[in-house]
Amino acid sequence: MIELEVNLMEPHVVFDARLIADSLECQIRRVATAERATNEKRYLKSDLTFLGAGVGVIRRSVRAAVKDHGAMGHDELIALVEELWRKPVHERRMAAVVCLESCDRLLTIKDLDLLERLIRESKTWALVDGLAGKVTGAIAWREESAGRTLDRWSQDDDFWLRRSALLALMTTLKKGGDFGRFGCFADAMVHEKEFFIRKAIGWVLREASKSRPDEVFGWLAPRTGRVSGVTIREAVKYLRPEQRDVLMAAYRQHRPAETRPV
Repeated sequence: MIELEVNLMEPHVVFDARLIADSLECQIRRVATAERATNEKRYLKSDLTFLGAGVGVIRRSVRAAVKDHGAMGHDELIALVEELWRKPVHERRMAAVVCLESCDRLLTIKDLDLLERLIRESKTWALVDGLAGKVTGAIAWREESAGRTLDRWSQDDDFWLRRSALLALMTTLKKGGDFGRFGCFADAMVHEKEFFIRKAIGWVLREASKSRPDEVFGWLAPRTGRVSGVTIREAVKYLRPEQRDVLMAAYRQHRPAETRPV
C-alpha cells in the first residue's frame, strides 16, 4: 500500500484537482493496452469504460501525480476523488479509491455519506472492496459511532452496501475489537444466495481466525447447517486442524455432497 505525502506547509502551491485527474489519466493511458481493457471489462462485467491498466500502474501514477502537484489536505483529497470519479472510466475510479486508501487518516465519520454514494455507484467488487475494507474500515475503527451507519448498511436493499458493512469490520476484528456486531450482521445474511455476500462472510471470518480462532470456531459451530460452502471453505482455512475437521464434518453431515451449494 502506498502512502501519499500530505504536505500542508506549502500554501503557495495551487492544488488543481482537474489538472491532477487529467494528468493521471494521461499517465495511465500511456501504459494501457486495448487487450487488457477488453479482458477486464469482460471479467468485471462492467458498463464503465476501461483503458487497460493494472492496479500497480494506477498506484504508481497516483503517487507521482500528487507529488508533482502540491499539498493535499482533506478538502483537496475529496476534490480529487470527486474529479476522478466524475468520468465513468474504471481506471480513474480505481485511482480515486487508491487516493482514499492512501489518505484514509484524513477522513472522518462525516465522509461516510460520500463513501456510501461511491459504493452504490461502484457495482463491482474491484472498487467496492477498497472503499469498504480499508477506507470505511479505518473510519469505523477510529470512530465508534460509525457503527450506526454500518448497522443501516447491513440492512440495505443494495447487496454491495450489505457486503461493505461486513468488510468494514475487518480492521476492527484484526485489531481486537468486539466480534458482536460482525456476528449479528453475518447471522442476518448467512441465508442469502448472493455469492458476494457469502464470500464476504467467509473472507472476514478467515482473516479474523488468524488471531481469533476460538471466536470464529464458536460462531461457526452452531451454524454449519446454515452457512454456504463458499463461506465455510473460506472461514476454516486458518483454523487449527482439529477445529477445521470438526466444522467440515458437521457441514458435510448437514449438506450431502450431491446437494451441497457453493
